[in-house]
Amino acid sequence: MIHAQGLARTFQTKRGREKAEVTAVAGVDIDVDEGEIVGFLGPNGAGKTTTLRMLTTLLTPTSGTATVAGHDLYREPVKVRQSIGYVSQSGSVSSEARAGDEIVDHGMLYGISRQQALSRGHELFDQLDLGGMWQRQARTLSGGQRRRLDIAMGLVHDPKLVFLDEPTTGLDPQARANLWVHIADLRAKLGSTVFLTTHYLDEADALCDRIMVIDHGSIVASDTPEALKQAVAGDLVELVVTDAGQVAGAGARLGELAAAAGEGRGPVRAAVPPDVEVDGLRVSMRVPQAATLLPRLLRSLDADGVLLASVDVRRPTLDDVFLNLTGRSLRDDNAA
Repeated sequence: MIHAQGLARTFQTKRGREKAEVTAVAGVDIDVDEGEIVGFLGPNGAGKTTTLRMLTTLLTPTSGTATVAGHDLYREPVKVRQSIGYVSQSGSVSSEARAGDEIVDHGMLYGISRQQALSRGHELFDQLDLGGMWQRQARTLSGGQRRRLDIAMGLVHDPKLVFLDEPTTGLDPQARANLWVHIADLRAKLGSTVFLTTHYLDEADALCDRIMVIDHGSIVASDTPEALKQAVAGDLVELVVTDAGQVAGAGARLGELAAAAGEGRGPVRAAVPPDVEVDGLRVSMRVPQAATLLPRLLRSLDADGVLLASVDVRRPTLDDVFLNLTGRSLRDDNAA
């Protein structure tokens, strides 16, 4: 559905009196299969928006090749636009217009007849829980309803590829969760391929078959959410001992657990391994597939007489993945 090779974009800027070339996207390769929901993540300034604008014909690439929905990005931009749905982050609904009129007008702009737009619009209103909203002005709709109306406008011409740019930004948690269901239904019920950008990592984890991470204009990872999380280096095992004198023993046993998980480290008994973190009575370390090895650890600690106040195993999150890949948290980056 999307096949891009070496897609790049540079911009000319001025530094004082001199012109300078800034690379926003440095030759990315993107492949999206029909029927996939793909998440496209990246910190601010990483090239995410520039890539999206190139794929939707809103910005001409400096170099590289791409076909989108079966059409060449350079030679057939009109056919690309006719074949895709695009829902921008800011939305395109006029506050004073009636919801039904927006759908019909949008459909006719895509070249379908008024009757087709009416029929398709009513069908989408039913599918997106917008029943009874046809005559309502957009300004009277809730944030979630307006976002669903934006999506309906992007689907009115029945595209097989839909670009959703930050679809749930600004929505409350209930409205976000509701919209997730409708986004998943784009593939499940309508057979659409979805290319999704988001700043919510839980959203990408819940919705996407595959995630691509872009940083400094290059794709730095592309895999399933589960595979990316496993690549972080395992689950976080956290022990809290009851006595400061038992910290070293707990740390040594935790180091042995990592060795048992295939880290290639021999048993360590005399001291806390350097990759075990100690914070007061808290001892922690990342261990691949820790849940399967935890019983062995608990037996060893019991045999050593190490008393635990608590033990916790936390699987990696996409926030851990993002931090590992880019050196920063996506949430922190957007809060700045």
